[in-house]
Amino acid sequence: MSAEPKGLQINIMGREFRVACPEEDQKGLLEAVEYLNQKMQEIKGGGKVIGLERIAIMAALNIAHEFLSTKVGGGFDIADIKRRMAGMETVLDEAMSDQNELF
Repeated sequence: MSAEPKGLQINIMGREFRVACPEEDQKGLLEAVEYLNQKMQEIKGGGKVIGLERIAIMAALNIAHEFLSTKVGGGFDIADIKRRMAGMETVLDEAMSDQNELF
């Protein structure tokens, strides 16, 4: 039986989001948030991409590329990577939803 999702407050690029996440997955989600923030900050720091939505899309593409590269190379825990990707997808979906509500 899986645990009930609980609300978890996260921060992405200075914006607060509340996401539902089972307690046993919270550590992984927080790691994914940290990784996503790092990737988005790198893109923002490059100065070539402007706007949170575009930065999020570029970060998602970069992370997907990393994922596919490790999948080909083998030797990694693919299940763990998939779990992290699902967590990041949830975070991105919520960020995009909030962004759309602003406009």
